[in-house]
Amino acid sequence: MVKSTYISANLTDDQRALLQALDDHEVLYFSLSDLEQRIDTALSDKNELVENLYQKGFLTRVERGVYVRPQFTDIHVLASFISHGGAVAYWSALHLHGLTERFPNKEFIKTTRRKRPTKLFGTPIKFVTVKSCKLQAGNIRQGYGDRAYSLTDVEMTLIDCFDQPRYAGDWPDLLKAFHQAKLDAEQLIRYAQTYQNLALIKRMGFLAELLQKDGLEEFITFAQKQVNQKYTLFEPGGPNEGRFNSRWKLRMNMTESAILEIVNSPY
Repeated sequence: MVKSTYISANLTDDQRALLQALDDHEVLYFSLSDLEQRIDTALSDKNELVENLYQKGFLTRVERGVYVRPQFTDIHVLASFISHGGAVAYWSALHLHGLTERFPNKEFIKTTRRKRPTKLFGTPIKFVTVKSCKLQAGNIRQGYGDRAYSLTDVEMTLIDCFDQPRYAGDWPDLLKAFHQAKLDAEQLIRYAQTYQNLALIKRMGFLAELLQKDGLEEFITFAQKQVNQKYTLFEPGGPNEGRFNSRWKLRMNMTESAILEIVNSPY
């Protein structure tokens, strides 16, 4: 509770007025810092008004200084909001794009700000901090008004997942997602150039060629030109074993037949 805040026994006229203003402006959530701007109304003591409404159950506190109307519990929206411009990404984005049937064990948000993990309405939230160049492109807007949030597009989602596979579920599911996705070669190239991660370029180039992905010939050519002389494990974090693929400079710790079996399996 805010220090020295008076909690009235009943709703006051000012408290009712604030609730009405939130309704009139269709505000579902807000931070104390932007409240007056969002409802276009001057408040005599917004901290006291908001704390009173919170104590009476008319508002729910998401984190310090951030409040939501009790009926609104959209995790994608709220997690994006408290990340200050972040986007739903990685495993969460794979699921939203229909590229995996496995439900994420937490909400993954890509953001440029460091933020500790938290929980929203019982759902764990993982904030993955990235450089600003990795958040400037590849986002699409979902929903409208206060129900809107940013989501990485399909190409960026896969680039992100191959960049940091530990946030993508498990490796076989990521291979299946890549196999199922309809991808634009130019977008993949543009995003891959931004990330400058040679390992992801080699893995994705190899997979595009092995799976004979439609329309990705230009990406395969691009990826092949990036290959250097250093070998990379195909499955990151997997055993350091398997044959050496000299074309893609990958050590195949997962056989091609195993990859094809995984991506073509209905389960």
